[in-house]
Amino acid sequence: MPSITLRDITRDNWRATLALTVHPEQQRFIADHAPIAAIMLAKAYIRPDGLVWVPYVIYADAEMVGLIELAYEPGSRDQYWVYHFFIDRLHQGKGYANVAFKAFIQLIRELYSDCRQINLAVHPENSRAQRLYTSLGFQPDGRELWGEPVYSLPV
Repeated sequence: MPSITLRDITRDNWRATLALTVHPEQQRFIADHAPIAAIMLAKAYIRPDGLVWVPYVIYADAEMVGLIELAYEPGSRDQYWVYHFFIDRLHQGKGYANVAFKAFIQLIRELYSDCRQINLAVHPENSRAQRLYTSLGFQPDGRELWGEPVYSLPV
């Protein structure tokens, strides 16, 4: 298994992130529009809902293989949200999602000491993602966001 790392989207790699995509039938699970990276970068600039949005590129060794974004409310303990997580369609099925998401949880623990809960909303038909999240300790908490169940992980 290659080394999986999370890196900032920068002026050196942002254009390459625009090429990352999912299978057409998966698009509705990730974002309303493509390229997904453009949506992530727009949110980082515009800061919807008053949250700070921080996009990351997922690398397998030196190869860009996916994206994930953190949205959080500074100073909060439970307003840390995962958005737009995906592995590029050319790299799916290689085990990267599990390793990348574990690295993302660890990154949050290291950089955001106030965080006590990580949240995400998952499309009700995305059973593959639901299995991944529950295998990592996330549990449905009874809330819904845009018609999607919210899963939470105590940190």
